[in-house]
Amino acid sequence: MSGPTVSRSVAVLLCALTLLFAGTAAAAPVPPAPAGAYDPVEYVPLGDVVTRVMCSKRTGPYQRQVEKWLKRKADGKQSAADCRAIRAFQLKYGIKPAIGFAGPVTWAHMMLLSARKNPNAAKKCPVRTYRVACVDLARQVTWVQKGKKVVYGPVPMRSGRAGYRTRTGWHTVYWRHKNHVSTLYGQPMPYAQFFDGGQAFHAVYGTIFTTVGSMGCVNLRLGDAKKLWGVLKKGDRVYVWGRRPGT
Repeated sequence: MSGPTVSRSVAVLLCALTLLFAGTAAAAPVPPAPAGAYDPVEYVPLGDVVTRVMCSKRTGPYQRQVEKWLKRKADGKQSAADCRAIRAFQLKYGIKPAIGFAGPVTWAHMMLLSARKNPNAAKKCPVRTYRVACVDLARQVTWVQKGKKVVYGPVPMRSGRAGYRTRTGWHTVYWRHKNHVSTLYGQPMPYAQFFDGGQAFHAVYGTIFTTVGSMGCVNLRLGDAKKLWGVLKKGDRVYVWGRRPGT
């Protein structure tokens, strides 16, 4: 064979060997997320974007929750005053476009702020002497605690959609794969840590801030999933409770 042909054959062989041993946790490094993948960009109606409105008149998918967090009348209906209050929050925390639309990015940021100081203030995640990964479906946040000390997070997450809910109760991390690819959906699952059947903590390269949930896994931003990989170990416990809004 010619030189180029030999080189291509060697490259194919090396690729095949890489795939053969992809089941180990020492696989190739996880590729970085695309630039801007996790920027706080709110999903807003196309009409508002096209007309470049200053303040949206539309009722957002998280209208009632956002109104409640802002201590406004939680009637689930957008008003001019609601829009001004939501827009002020978005401007303060760099959420774009800041047009007062109560979307998933705005609501998720509120939930994270509420959880940041003491995520287990409501004592819904059991306190144990060992590590427990706490998955709060209602607020869509997760953290790890050992005793009463929070050793990771809280961070935002995305759990299962209707029909594919993330299963509640106690679970155990039983398998970890740094560069896993879903055998069901053919999608990359970086830093996958499986805790119940096919459900796992793992990163996604797109946004986790959507009105539609995952297919059952706990989706994380790449940096958050990487840090969690360094905190949890095989055999660690996971506790899931609550219900994702909209399911």
